Amino acid sequence: MNAVTPLSAASLVVVSAGVSDPSSTRLLADRIAQQAVDTLRDSGVETTLGVIDLSPIAVDIARSLVSGFPTEKVQEAIERLASADAIIASTPVYKAGISGLFKSFADLIDDDLLIAKPVILAATGGTARHAMVVDEQLRPLFAFLRAIATPTSLYAAPEDWGSADLGKRIARAATELALLLRSGAPRDIAADNWDGYQHRFGGNATRAQRSVDGVDFSSELMRLAAGGS
Repeated sequence: MNAVTPLSAASLVVVSAGVSDPSSTRLLADRIAQQAVDTLRDSGVETTLGVIDLSPIAVDIARSLVSGFPTEKVQEAIERLASADAIIASTPVYKAGISGLFKSFADLIDDDLLIAKPVILAATGGTARHAMVVDEQLRPLFAFLRAIATPTSLYAAPEDWGSADLGKRIARAATELALLLRSGAPRDIAADNWDGYQHRFGGNATRAQRSVDGVDFSSELMRLAAGGS
């Protein structure tokens, strides 16, 4: 096992599925992102911030799902996720569930793209009754993608925007994210265990990208596939 390497610089990417203008989902994501950047910089980690708004590429996401191949705009968004050190995922809640746009984009992400990446989970909705959607739907989704969600998730109903408690929860989640990143542990978890995970051939995950030269044709499975015994 390699020694844990502390992080001195980090890239943070926001993924927002808000569709209105202005979007409360994007506003929440921006507020979280600013707190996370401030917290990281205060702890000595220089941080760059990028944003992936899903609404402008919604048609591309639909086309990519139907064709099975990401369009140029979707591929660019996926590559930005792959290069990020941490993620803030923010979605509106519709019909007691996460946005279909957000889920459609997640369906296009390789299973190994986000391995051990820290992520803050966030959602907005019209009523506090949907607050558990974040932990009941977003958390299992990112667990499947093998990302590391912060213990504190965030949900904002209309009455939360003027509440001091929302700011406290945002600060707590940002601190959790900063501690994960500063330790360097997520990066080392992925590095030390990479060969133990299943990877999509030719996928978008940086270390999973392989050509035909990387295929072991001498394996038993490949011999059978080639008609051998």
